[in-house]
Amino acid sequence: MDVITSLFLLLLLSPILAIFCILIPIFSTGNPFFFQQRLGQNGKTFTVVKLRSMCLDAEKNGPQWANKEDPRVTKVGVFIRRTRIDEIPQLLMVLKGDMSLIGPRPEREYFYKKIDKFLPTFKNRLLEKPGLTGWAQVNGGYDLTPEEKLTLDLYYSQHKSFAMDIKILLLTLLIVFTGNGAR
Repeated sequence: MDVITSLFLLLLLSPILAIFCILIPIFSTGNPFFFQQRLGQNGKTFTVVKLRSMCLDAEKNGPQWANKEDPRVTKVGVFIRRTRIDEIPQLLMVLKGDMSLIGPRPEREYFYKKIDKFLPTFKNRLLEKPGLTGWAQVNGGYDLTPEEKLTLDLYYSQHKSFAMDIKILLLTLLIVFTGNGAR
């Protein structure tokens, strides 16, 4: 299901991707794409590709999670994040097999190490293939604590089914079209 659906979505969304590849450099010089190492299933490192929504020197002070009203987000980046358009290139990671359409969102090793100090079970998320969207994203997304993310991701792992995947995809579409839960 992952390969066929992601191929279909890539073909369908490629015009939107092309438009934002033109718009991003107009609002903020530099590459329209953002590349970052993330941990995948069983801790395997892979490169995630996103449309760039922040200024080029967004992490000059070190790694940090985005927050509400983040000054590092560009003008076009606000729209990109609200509609989750920045995630479209990750369909390529689904085609490649590094990600699934649905599963825990991949995090950087830096954050796994940081969270592991107070929540050692957070790394249990690495038992699943990371996803483009997931149960945690449709139930709080950016506003969740690591503990809440873990609880929701583990709930998905224990209860995943075709029906639950369809529910997550439909809720994701609702978030994309309403902008609720995005930052």
